Amino acid sequence: MNTEEKKTFSPKLRFPEFRGAEEWSNQQLGNVAKFFKGKGLPKSALTLNGKRPCIHYGELFTFYSEVIDVVRSRTNSEDDLFLSVKNDVLMPTSDVTPSGLAKACCLNSEGVILGGDILVIRTDKDSVNGEFLARQIRHLEHKVLQLVSGSTVFHLYASSMEKLALSFPSKFAEQQKIADCLSSLDELIAVQARIVEALKAHKKGLMQQLFPREGETQPRLRFPEFQNTGDWVEQSVGDFGKVVTGNTPSTAQPAFYGGGIPFASPADISDLRFVDQTKTTLTPEGFAVTRPIRAGSVLFVCIGSTIGKVAQNVRDCATNQQINSVVPSSKHSDNFVYFALSHASERIALLAGRQAVPIINKSLFSSVQLLVPKFAEQKRIADCLTTLDDLIAAAIQGFDTLKTHKKGLMQQLFPSRRDD
Repeated sequence: MNTEEKKTFSPKLRFPEFRGAEEWSNQQLGNVAKFFKGKGLPKSALTLNGKRPCIHYGELFTFYSEVIDVVRSRTNSEDDLFLSVKNDVLMPTSDVTPSGLAKACCLNSEGVILGGDILVIRTDKDSVNGEFLARQIRHLEHKVLQLVSGSTVFHLYASSMEKLALSFPSKFAEQQKIADCLSSLDELIAVQARIVEALKAHKKGLMQQLFPREGETQPRLRFPEFQNTGDWVEQSVGDFGKVVTGNTPSTAQPAFYGGGIPFASPADISDLRFVDQTKTTLTPEGFAVTRPIRAGSVLFVCIGSTIGKVAQNVRDCATNQQINSVVPSSKHSDNFVYFALSHASERIALLAGRQAVPIINKSLFSSVQLLVPKFAEQKRIADCLTTLDDLIAAAIQGFDTLKTHKKGLMQQLFPSRRDD
């Protein structure tokens, strides 16, 4: 490895066996790597039963993380191919948004067909560990983005990447140790992600059993104490309680905004059940000119691209006009109404039809018919599903904690350079 540059750096955290080793050296990537470009391979060349493994540049954005151990796509293409060497680092070279161009992936396979618009960074595998290199490039995303050019379509060129300053330990074994450590953490993150998805799938299947299917008046799965209590009855969403379409206080009045009262918009409704903090907040003066929604109500997005998203508000709040809220009456369980609307959300969303801006107005939303049991069974179903939601929330928190830990660990394992 060329060590002509004098700058040296050390990470804040080093494994015990390397704490007495030399400081890391600062190198331009062009000093330790050669650059190539993939060839051809349009999407039309990908086929499920192709004879040869391949990577299309778009997959670097959507499918692969820092390390590629399993290649997902196949092709029968034989035209002017570029083949991988184990330890290659791959990066996309063009995109409509610049951030994706900092996604470096180490490929641990020989002979994989690499498509066009893939920058191939090839190093001596005995001097530079590809996994270590890919992870450090991702860690230096802010530096990589400074090398991107273009305005409408953004590009990343080898001539620019050659100048990227990286840090390398004096011993190859330290590169390997860092790569192995982060790979082990990635495995934990992947396991946690599978736990989250498994719990979500279980919830979806359970809800299909706990709510009647189309054309039926009783669910397939019923708690023992309700098995002989008869059919569920049809009610409209308006029968659940008060339906409220939100409104937006005048943005020309600065005194209305910036307080501590949540003001929910579709952007605040994610895959999570509860909305507590919102991007925009109101002062008491702003809240006074809205249509207040009590805590525990159900927020349903009825306009726009995220139509059908459902949530519950943790605190008293207001919403904008893209959300219809259901404030359940005392005859209905707040939580059951949330689950009932969640279960029916796809069907309700279809009522918007195909139009430039999909919309379900208050009248149409209020008239939607759903099957409903008596209050005691509502509460029993809601309690069961809430317990499952709590498990999902805990699993998601565990996933987020691991990702945060990884980010912090990388900041410790890679040097912080004075020129960053």
